[in-house]
Amino acid sequence: MASEQMKSVASALLVLNLCMYVIVLAIGSWAMNRAIDRGFIIGPGYELPAHFSPIFFPMGNAATGFFVTFSLIAGVVGVASAIVGLNHTRFWSSDGIPSAASTAVIAWTLTLLAMGFASKEIELSIRNARLRTMEAFMIILSATQLLYIAVIYGASSSRRT
Repeated sequence: MASEQMKSVASALLVLNLCMYVIVLAIGSWAMNRAIDRGFIIGPGYELPAHFSPIFFPMGNAATGFFVTFSLIAGVVGVASAIVGLNHTRFWSSDGIPSAASTAVIAWTLTLLAMGFASKEIELSIRNARLRTMEAFMIILSATQLLYIAVIYGASSSRRT
């Protein structure tokens, strides 16, 4: 009975995380596209500015480039983790626990890294509403992904006893 309850909790968390990671990917892709389109344009005979940054983002502050880059990486790994997790919850056997748990932990650590850059971006201020939304999602995802990892490990320990 407890195993079925854990399965439903894990499934709900996976669907929530999948939706949030897809939204993070959409906003991050928008920001990356805008940065590429409106970044530095250097013509022939011109030199790079003294404080040139290859990850310059015109819509935020100094942390935006790092935040968007690591959010995109965390989003892709998070979607992959959710797909592996959904496959695990579909069969709900002990054979799928190692792959689901390991991809979830990798996605969580990358999400924590992006969340760190989000907190730095919040500290520096000067950002638009889309970036604020992405920051909030990364902070929420760091908690929900950890909760999913706890559910997976809790279900695996309850199956052994």
